[in-house]
Amino acid sequence: MVIPSTASLLKIDSRDAFPYAPSEGIKPLRNKWQELILAKNPSLGSAEYSLPVVTCGVTHGLSTVGYLFIDKTDDIIVSDLYWENYDLVFTAAYGARLKFFNFFKNKSFDIESFKVAVNSVPVGKKFVLLNFPNNPSGYTPTGKEGAEITRVLEETANAGNRLLVLLDDSYFDLVFEGGVMSESLFSSLANCHENLLAIKVDGITKEEYAWGFRVGFITYGIKNGSRALFKALEDKTAGAVRGNISNSPHSSQSIFLQALNSETHDKEKRANKEKIRQRYLRVKMTLDSHPEYLEYFESLPFNSGYFMCVRLKKSDPEKVWKLLLDKYDTGVICFGEKSLFRIAFASTPLDKIEKLFNNIYLACKECSRN
Repeated sequence: MVIPSTASLLKIDSRDAFPYAPSEGIKPLRNKWQELILAKNPSLGSAEYSLPVVTCGVTHGLSTVGYLFIDKTDDIIVSDLYWENYDLVFTAAYGARLKFFNFFKNKSFDIESFKVAVNSVPVGKKFVLLNFPNNPSGYTPTGKEGAEITRVLEETANAGNRLLVLLDDSYFDLVFEGGVMSESLFSSLANCHENLLAIKVDGITKEEYAWGFRVGFITYGIKNGSRALFKALEDKTAGAVRGNISNSPHSSQSIFLQALNSETHDKEKRANKEKIRQRYLRVKMTLDSHPEYLEYFESLPFNSGYFMCVRLKKSDPEKVWKLLLDKYDTGVICFGEKSLFRIAFASTPLDKIEKLFNNIYLACKECSRN
């Protein structure tokens, strides 16, 4: 029983849009996403892992993991460069505490700081959150760094710790340099150790350029995990979804599934990625061709994702940020305590990128004189 004027706006069968979807998501989409995970992460090989459970976007996926696994006052080990919404998702909602490790050392992933953070508390339950490509820095570890991260976690599990490693893969596959991890860490962690539960949270928001569809996925992996174990995790997760939002939108799932199966989908997706890669390259070129910028700011290492960061050297970031808005009509995200600006190069038109950085330079210069 649907309203014809509403149904007429959709180019899919009403039965694929208006009824409630299952709380775990529609089965054909879950099967397809599992197939895509394996195709994009061939190192998974024949390892057993769960069927993805559909969530209402990646944020809801992260929150659902918190709902299922976080106890009040649990520590979540996360880098000091992190998506600010983690504060709301995990700290405000579930009472967890964020425990930081240093992300960069000498322009590389700080594996020693990560190791110290993972092993600095007594043996027991440990919750680790890793986000690559990283928001806000736009950095993905090299293949060697990824192997070191896996080694540290395996050693920690061997020591008797029970690890839950949450992989926020929101920007997965948006890598623009060689030598960088091309697969998710889920590939190496899903069958790493019996004491390590790997949880991959991803979705179509950035990977598939469908921000408003609100479709995400949660996938589990653990060494020697049985089909019965993974089915129990899937059912528990579906119960959490049902108890919070009932289900993810049926129409979004159906439309996206049809798009995935279209003949032009892959070509169109590659075209979008290439557009972002060209913007990334223009940022690199702009910074390289303006050494005068180094007097006022420098970029953090970046090689992937949607964002990059510049660290201000001598100007008050809040004053520069306000001047950029008021005088230069330029918007960036300011992390004042770190003297960082996060810049969304992925959504900046190619012909505006040089002007964007020149505006930051001029604003820094003006503020440093005041």
